[in-house]
Amino acid sequence: MEWLPSEWCPKIVAVDIDGTITDGKKRLSVEAIQALQTLEANGIPVVLSTGNVRAIAYGLWRFLQLTGPLCCENGGVIWDTSWDGPLLRASGEEARTAANWLATQIDGLDPKGIETNQWRESEWCLKVTEDLEAIEECMSNSEWSHLSVVRTGFAIHIMDPVISKGQGLQDLFERMGWSADDVLCVGDAPNDLSMFEFSRWSVAVGGAFPELSAIADVQSPLPHGTTFPPLVEAILEAKSRLE
Repeated sequence: MEWLPSEWCPKIVAVDIDGTITDGKKRLSVEAIQALQTLEANGIPVVLSTGNVRAIAYGLWRFLQLTGPLCCENGGVIWDTSWDGPLLRASGEEARTAANWLATQIDGLDPKGIETNQWRESEWCLKVTEDLEAIEECMSNSEWSHLSVVRTGFAIHIMDPVISKGQGLQDLFERMGWSADDVLCVGDAPNDLSMFEFSRWSVAVGGAFPELSAIADVQSPLPHGTTFPPLVEAILEAKSRLE
């Protein structure tokens, strides 16, 4: 299969974490890790673009020895080593308040949400097992109707509409002096839609949500992290051919 368009090679690769370089049980793919490190060794920075919190993304970034910046909490928090500190693009307090209100409207809803909320800075996440349809209906008829509700494979995200991976990457790229024409993105879930729309080229891993696969430039036949070895091989071949 053709992983890349002819006569093009990405200068930056942005990857989602959960469901993309991990499997459905959040186990990291050794194959994906090795492939991403190979990209870095060949001068192609890897950007972690994730719905996860900065603490977890930074830990992974550090242990993988990546050089690209971070786009966390679906673009709500961006960071690069050259900056004085992280840039918080929205406050999560309103989303947290909305979650507490939802618990008064929907029987059994847990407003505390997922465990990583204790580090969350720009949004609030409910458990993926909560009733999404009921949440959307309540939110649409409330004072928080302007907030976005997005389900991924691991959580239901409540967030300010200025937050999306696409908008976060756009802000990040402007600050880095990079062009969207140079980036390839890899993901698996609906929160990656805006990232795919932002990027020059997009790859949905095997097992991706149908709505993401529908707009991806390439649908990988390989599940999760096993997508990366052949993809990276194609990138390095293109890099060598075009240099």
